[in-house]
Amino acid sequence: MTNYLIVPGLGNSGENHWQTYFENSGKNFYRVEQKEWEKPACEDWIEAIEKKVSEFDPSSVVLIGHSLGCSTIAHWAAKYKRKIKGAMLVAPSDLEAPQYTFPATGFAPIPLDQINFPTIIVASADDVWVSLERARFFAECWGSKFINIGNAGHINAASGHTSWEEGRQILKTIS
Repeated sequence: MTNYLIVPGLGNSGENHWQTYFENSGKNFYRVEQKEWEKPACEDWIEAIEKKVSEFDPSSVVLIGHSLGCSTIAHWAAKYKRKIKGAMLVAPSDLEAPQYTFPATGFAPIPLDQINFPTIIVASADDVWVSLERARFFAECWGSKFINIGNAGHINAASGHTSWEEGRQILKTIS
């Protein structure tokens, strides 16, 4: 059985966010809880992923990241080099872009090493937090399959991505 670990971004994912819908869709979906959602420290977020992954057989784990959660997964992969089943990285925020002014500590520079497990980056052509070109660059560096879903904003509840059936179909290609 695959165990899906949901890794939200800054502020967590609210009740109408697709990650919450995914979490509520089955008994094998678990959220990686963070102590601090608004002013995160990268090291704390990485440790929370490591602690949650350690609860399962790593070969059964698929991480589902959104926004800041994607770069957290990249940092975790670079530090721990664990082999897991895979990860779906949705709308990876570009913390090095001038518009990213949120109080997030230690996330930049974004790791550019190849990730040692299968990954898919799902990006939007009009995401204000990452350009399509930069998302494609992350995919090339990380060794990820790259999927452009068109004009979909930040692929969150605000852009209408609630139950997000397309995302569920993409997730099935990893698990």
